[in-house]
Amino acid sequence: MREAQLGAHTVRTHGVTLARKHMHDWLILMLLAAIVVILNVINPFYRYVGKDMMADLKYPMKENTVPVWAVPVYAILLPMVVFLLFYLRRPDVYDLHHAILGLLFSVLITGVITDAIKDAVGRPRPDFFWRCFPDGKDVYDQWGNVECHGQKHILKDGRKSFPSGHTSWSFAGLGFLSLYLSGKIQAFDRRGHVAKLCIVFLPLLVASLVAISRVDDYRHHWQDVFAGGLIGLIVAMFCYLQFFPPPYHVDGWGTYAYFRVQEEIHASMQPTDALNAEAQDENHQNESNNASMEMSSTVDPGTAVEDLESGRRET
Repeated sequence: MREAQLGAHTVRTHGVTLARKHMHDWLILMLLAAIVVILNVINPFYRYVGKDMMADLKYPMKENTVPVWAVPVYAILLPMVVFLLFYLRRPDVYDLHHAILGLLFSVLITGVITDAIKDAVGRPRPDFFWRCFPDGKDVYDQWGNVECHGQKHILKDGRKSFPSGHTSWSFAGLGFLSLYLSGKIQAFDRRGHVAKLCIVFLPLLVASLVAISRVDDYRHHWQDVFAGGLIGLIVAMFCYLQFFPPPYHVDGWGTYAYFRVQEEIHASMQPTDALNAEAQDENHQNESNNASMEMSSTVDPGTAVEDLESGRRET
């Protein structure tokens, strides 16, 4: 494999061509982003909440330990910075493009799944009581269902507990980064370098701490966090394997596209090598023929006849 050949495949030389080749993928990403926006606009399912259910929904309202704006920063931008650092170390437009594409697919697919389930389930958050009754005076209708008098946007968000969006996005982005790092540093090369696992587990630790903060802030029940982490991690694995071999594979450090291009380069070099070898054989044969002709031309025919006759007399 001639890696120097692929060194010419950079963002400047092949970036636009590669992006056009995956134009449909980028269009699907835009569609997924639009679906996420729509799912956040529509109202969730209005689930029955009785007075006897309020025992688990009276936790105080707190500020988010991890703000909403910070989620795309560490779940999307941070992995992209890591991808760029690897690209600067070893320029490969296929690796950079597919890593970014896979990451965005992982996060947006997770976002669609998470928000769709949120709207369909409509589970109240642990602090729902204070969202519904800011003054602490609870009111119920004739069927025992709550009659909230809190602010509409706060109530709307209060019915989106399951699953946790912070958690699912965190594991989708940082889980993808963990898989990417495990492949790049060859964490599963069977040499027993446990230090590599520390690098692989670091993004997962950050995602886990974010998940714990959602329970500590009384924004989610533990089931919400568990389900969100599971969704994000599973989607991340599927999206990663679309572009990269498994991290434990011997070729897990590169993309499928990288090895496909290498095979094409190797195949294109074989006919040239065969032609060169054939030309060398032909030249060698010609040189041999020329040498034999020169040797035969240096022999005098008369001398050869005299030597033959003298040999007959002696016999």
